[in-house]
Amino acid sequence: MSSTGIPSQLPQPLVGNAAQEPCFPTPTGSSGIRRLLSSVVSKALPRPIHIPNYVWCALFTAIGGFIFGFDTGSIGPITIMPKFQAQFADKNTGVISPTVQGLIVSSILLTASLASLASGPLSDRISRTRTIAVGAIVFAVGSAIACSANTLAQLFVGRALAGAGEGLFISAVTVYAIEIAPASSRGRLGSVVQLLITIGIASGYFVCYGTSRIDSSLSWRFPLGMQSIVSVILAAGCPFLPHSPRWLRHVGRRAEANVAWERLGVSAADAEKTEESANRERERVQRGSVWEEARAMWEKDVRKRTALGVFVMGMSNASGIDGVLYYAPVLFAQAGLPGTTASFIASGVSGLVNVACTVVVQFFADSWSRRSSMIGGGLVTATCMLTIGSLYATDASNTDAGRWSIIVLIYIFVIGFSCTWAIVTRIICSEIQPMRTRAAATSLGQCANWIINWVIAFTTPLFLAHSSSGPYFLFGTCCLITALVCLAYLPETRGATLEDVDKAFIVSPWKSLMRKRRLSDPGTLVPADVTPAAATASELAASTQEIPIMNDAYEMHVLNEGNDEDIIQYEIDELNEREMELWDTVQMPELTAVFTDVEGLK
Repeated sequence: MSSTGIPSQLPQPLVGNAAQEPCFPTPTGSSGIRRLLSSVVSKALPRPIHIPNYVWCALFTAIGGFIFGFDTGSIGPITIMPKFQAQFADKNTGVISPTVQGLIVSSILLTASLASLASGPLSDRISRTRTIAVGAIVFAVGSAIACSANTLAQLFVGRALAGAGEGLFISAVTVYAIEIAPASSRGRLGSVVQLLITIGIASGYFVCYGTSRIDSSLSWRFPLGMQSIVSVILAAGCPFLPHSPRWLRHVGRRAEANVAWERLGVSAADAEKTEESANRERERVQRGSVWEEARAMWEKDVRKRTALGVFVMGMSNASGIDGVLYYAPVLFAQAGLPGTTASFIASGVSGLVNVACTVVVQFFADSWSRRSSMIGGGLVTATCMLTIGSLYATDASNTDAGRWSIIVLIYIFVIGFSCTWAIVTRIICSEIQPMRTRAAATSLGQCANWIINWVIAFTTPLFLAHSSSGPYFLFGTCCLITALVCLAYLPETRGATLEDVDKAFIVSPWKSLMRKRRLSDPGTLVPADVTPAAATASELAASTQEIPIMNDAYEMHVLNEGNDEDIIQYEIDELNEREMELWDTVQMPELTAVFTDVEGLK
């Protein structure tokens, strides 16, 4: 209180213990009230969540996935729109034949498969981001030509050109997302592309549902024009993105790579770990011609991985998912859902289910097993497809229960695929490759994906016209074969750094399961970098009963405490009564603890 009896507008100085207590200014004026409210609100509200820049960069480039998904979801419904039929239908029959319909839908995929082969070498030369930009520009031009088409020839040219652009950017988008992320976030960042694909598919369905009511050619031109606009946005934003630090190191621009890691918000520890791995990788290989880099995919140490990645990418489409997504209105109508509007809505719902599943899986992408997802997803999708085929083959589809069972099974198939294969196939194809072959191998895998996609998109209308059950039996068999191949040859790569995945491919999983050996004490263990007497099999036996045999040269690859690789060679020079079980496996985390107690192997 002042001498005049009027309260002071400023708080009095605090003395003693009171100075240590929090205190708000006396809110006698309007400014004091504002300060009080601001202070209370700042304490009550949670702090904003910091999202690293590499997440935003991956989200922006994933627009390429949205473009791909939007075309997938829209082109099938476009071909059955009345105004589209009136523009391009056969003059004699008044409808578009299944052959022409298949060509319209699939023409974009054939050129995409060819362009994807050039995507890897091109992105290695000019960078991932520039390749994305070039592809987006080409796609925008092609979509604009298709949007303005008045003849089938012009429509085919536009879609073929758009496919060339799509083939260039979609592979580079996946590689970029994988390379800018630390190992702990790689699964989530890699699956962002698939999330945008599913959002694009659902958007394509509902945009076409809305425009199908327009009584002019705008009903089908609008979706095609929308794709062109979105691709221009993608191309315009790419120059502002940082280059992939791994690509910068690959081409020798180490200082720029450090700056890129900082811009992306990756921690110094993760960046340093990547630098060490990149240094080891550079020691193994020198950059060569495009042909030499393509040939490197089939060198002895990586050719099995290349073949596996190509197989997984191709068979993911052989599951029939693209037949479902492209021709969902046709499939639902064939199943007995009455009315064009109802089939459109059912198709849109399948797109929303796809999105919902992908969003949920985003939270588990780095905790779910890649191997289990491929095997389990294959079994679920195979069961759905084979059951649908059986319902059609036995004429059970003519009953109400049979028709609704088919519709429900289609939804279950979409859920099973979205939660498993849709997420992990592209991640697996990229992360199982070393830096020197990653872009080229991913492009080859994407090429296989496009080719199978084209085959499915082109043949599905013809196949359905001749047999209602045949396509489902074929798709189900492909799913089952893929699950069995993954069971035999796909190791677990979740959580491993990109450059250290090599260890998981030393021995295939089927050998780990089938080639058990029981031997007596194999004698002296001879580490590669210590004296021969550093450890004996008896000493190792005191800690564990398991010793891995990696190959006929008796090399054992394990991880020590520092997560570095110890290559231990051993030879049989004496036997005793202790028998030890020898497993052909590299997936043994318990070995980390085993060697911490063995002198000389720390």
